[in-house]
Amino acid sequence: MPKNTEPSEAQSKFHVGDEVSFTIEKRKFSGFIDKGYTNSFLITFESDDPDIIDKYHNKVVINNKNLTMIKAAPVIETDDTENTDEESDKKTKK
Repeated sequence: MPKNTEPSEAQSKFHVGDEVSFTIEKRKFSGFIDKGYTNSFLITFESDDPDIIDKYHNKVVINNKNLTMIKAAPVIETDDTENTDEESDKKTKK
């Protein structure tokens, strides 16, 4: 049976590059989403606590239900009409 790769409703509001906050060992941290999984995200964060650094190496996987959005990453819009115009120009030149 194939895996469900569709993002869940809770996950669809987060994207790679977003700044989020979360709790580890009863302490709040903030970091950036590096990669998305089915129900969680890989988050890169910084800490001054040597125990946290040693245990997590500044990366942690957090369930999407335990994340809070701080700042959304900028969305780059692509204009597909430019690509189709260039492709049609190439075809007419041949």
